[in-house]
Amino acid sequence: MINYSKTITFDIFVRWLGYGLLVVAIFLLISYLSNVLLPFAVGWLLAYLLHPAVKFVQEKLRVRNRVLSIIITLVTVLLAFGALLWFIIPPMIEQFEKLGQLASNYVQQRANVGSIPEAIRQWTDNNRENIERFLHSQEFNEGIKAVVPNIFKALGKTANIIISIAGSLIALLYMFFILMDYDYLTKAWIKVFPKKSRPFWSELAGDAERELNNYIRGQGTVALIMGVLFCIGFTIIDFPMAIGLGILIGIMDLVPYLHTLALVPTVFLALLKAADTGQNFWLILLAALAVFAIVQVIIDMVVTPKVMGKAMGLNPAILLLSLSVWGALLGFMGLIIALPLTTLLMAYYQRYITREDETADEEPPTSPATT
Repeated sequence: MINYSKTITFDIFVRWLGYGLLVVAIFLLISYLSNVLLPFAVGWLLAYLLHPAVKFVQEKLRVRNRVLSIIITLVTVLLAFGALLWFIIPPMIEQFEKLGQLASNYVQQRANVGSIPEAIRQWTDNNRENIERFLHSQEFNEGIKAVVPNIFKALGKTANIIISIAGSLIALLYMFFILMDYDYLTKAWIKVFPKKSRPFWSELAGDAERELNNYIRGQGTVALIMGVLFCIGFTIIDFPMAIGLGILIGIMDLVPYLHTLALVPTVFLALLKAADTGQNFWLILLAALAVFAIVQVIIDMVVTPKVMGKAMGLNPAILLLSLSVWGALLGFMGLIIALPLTTLLMAYYQRYITREDETADEEPPTSPATT
């Protein structure tokens, strides 16, 4: 009988305590420097996604100059992305312009005026005394006092948006320079660790890369299926911009649950159809929301467990649990990293904690019972 128990000495306890404190310190440092590290992380992720295309241009198309191959890849990706936007954005703008025209016609017919500015001027002249009384009232002064702090908050958010744009430009610079020496960087980073621990980090990095590949492939498949389902659903209910809106939702779902933001243009398009056709707005919106609900149920209950479970080797129940747990712990970012991180942790646990591969090799075959 093989004894797998191992005595925990004081030296081993101190060593593992040191490892734990080191992990906590690294986590706190990353949290403190998150604003600085985020552009670098985004740049590295973009470089990771674009590296196969750059390698294809360099080797298959025989563009030997690395900088030129990167530029060709970036231009091709931007053109493809621009073509998708051109297929979606101009029809959306056209629909909004049509909605504005319908609103203007409605006001002109109801108010019997030539234009909306004229209607506003007429209403202001008719209610001048009431407006002046309201501007001098205590309620208006209190409202101003309540609104001013929100204005400064809005200015602060605007500054954050500008900083985010600057961070995006920095991320693009990181991406370009990482692509320049991608092969070297992916091999040389292991040298920051002592030689005796390099095999561990090398295997861990291989597991992380494998799971990230599976995650990207699986999430891309889920997003494609979602886009197709929305195109079909919106076409069935004769919703405006059915194909374009479905494609937009599919692209947005490349980041899990980001497609819920598409509810905003959906409401405007439902209002447009109601104004254009005379149908009941709430019935149109209810039909669109029904499409959202049905597609979401199909994706969450069937597509995601099957596709992501097969791609990442996770049981559907564990997959849904991981989304819930990491989403609760880290919010929106947790939904993005839930599946690859859960699979990576399980692979690490099986390889280095339970050592299932080793115990499977050591277990002798069981002999049949004798009677």
